[in-house]
Amino acid sequence: MFDVIIAGCGPTGAMLAAELRLHDVRVLVLEKESEPVSSIVRVVSLHVRSLELMAMRGLLDRILERGRQRPVGGVFAAIATPTPEGLDSAYTYQLGIPQPVIDRLLEEHAIELGAQVRSGCAVAGFEQDDEGVTVELAGGERVRSRYLVGCDGARSTVRTLLGVGFPGEPARTETLMGEMAVGVSQEEIVAKVTEIRATNAVFSLRPFGEGVYSVVVPAAGVREDRTEPPTLEDFQQQLRAIAGTDFGVHSPRWLSRFGDATRLVERYRVGRVLLAGDAAHIHPPAGGQGLNLGVQDAVNLGWKLAGQIHGWAPQTLLDSYQTERHPVAAEVLDNTRAQVELASTEPGPQAVRRLLTELMDFDEVNRYLIEKITATDIRYDFGPGPDLLGRRLPDLDLKQGRLYDRLRQGRGLVLDRTGRLTADHWSDRVDIITDPTAALDVPALLLRPDGYIAWIGEHQQDLNAQLSRWFGEPANSPR
Repeated sequence: MFDVIIAGCGPTGAMLAAELRLHDVRVLVLEKESEPVSSIVRVVSLHVRSLELMAMRGLLDRILERGRQRPVGGVFAAIATPTPEGLDSAYTYQLGIPQPVIDRLLEEHAIELGAQVRSGCAVAGFEQDDEGVTVELAGGERVRSRYLVGCDGARSTVRTLLGVGFPGEPARTETLMGEMAVGVSQEEIVAKVTEIRATNAVFSLRPFGEGVYSVVVPAAGVREDRTEPPTLEDFQQQLRAIAGTDFGVHSPRWLSRFGDATRLVERYRVGRVLLAGDAAHIHPPAGGQGLNLGVQDAVNLGWKLAGQIHGWAPQTLLDSYQTERHPVAAEVLDNTRAQVELASTEPGPQAVRRLLTELMDFDEVNRYLIEKITATDIRYDFGPGPDLLGRRLPDLDLKQGRLYDRLRQGRGLVLDRTGRLTADHWSDRVDIITDPTAALDVPALLLRPDGYIAWIGEHQQDLNAQLSRWFGEPANSPR
């Protein structure tokens, strides 16, 4: 019997498996595909908060080797703006990386930590009871676990079988995206693209290296069933309709389409079955937030589910996954809705876009929207307290090295500048660093395993109360 079965080994499922293995949870990941479903090498972006999480788990160096750093400015609605100075992070860039590469790196990380991954195994059904979940595979095999997590994408089988609502809006517009060679000069492309993008923010034709261009162009109509891939002829037809030329595009590397369907599941948990990533929320790719949202779901859920399995989690801890992540997803859906409207060629949205472009010349507005896209603005509601409470803590230099290096095991952390505090009775779950030189404006704080500040203060009694709130009752004696 496994502790957790995860359906889907994309970035969300693989990251969740790794987080659980940090706590010695027995994990089985079921991936329905035996091999990658296509040769698509779409480049995705890791934003600031996801880069911070990768640094916390010791993954950032190997990911940086395979990606390309890009400015974080100009992300919201593709409105050209500079990166504000003094962003509160050690990783003030976005990292473009091919999705198959990040998928593979995260899967390898989970396997290195001891997760079992079975490819070609599709979930066909499941039944849950008071003790666990029995999962039936497409071939008839039945596997038992204490919990099941659906990380199986927008068309999630787990979500469908669970029967929870998935309200929202179907796709209204559709966009073609691909990489291909062109047959005209760079000067001709730049002139035409500049002309078109003055009124059509969706259109894009930009070099991607080695004579290949990334092409994004509005599609002619919406197809509810997008299982049939687009063709080069579809791209040529739409380029001619919008630009008056197809730029001589040829030799495509990959072609795809996406819509602007927007949906958010009503519940992230029903009993012993939970949902994460695209199984819980879908939205247009505006701002490149989807993969990041799913990875952050996984890091929020992993330690909480591990605590539930090991028996130390307070009664409300696992429920806080829904309480914290559902509002975050709702905000992402809203900002992508807004970005889609700003991409419209209609006079009204174009007027709003021009006004917002002027407003983004103000550093405060630009910074606000960038922090929203990069998820560095999140503040969970942990009750009354200083503004830092419920927010992420950026990486810091300590006497013992970098702060994030001390979070690699997914444990809680007390950072104490007073030298008077202890967490001995929680030492199986929480570490403590005493460093009077730490660059903090507070005496001490408690960090959760996902890097969010759960307590700020200086008194042992108050700290003990918050340790119990987040990490359960103290052990009988220090480790």
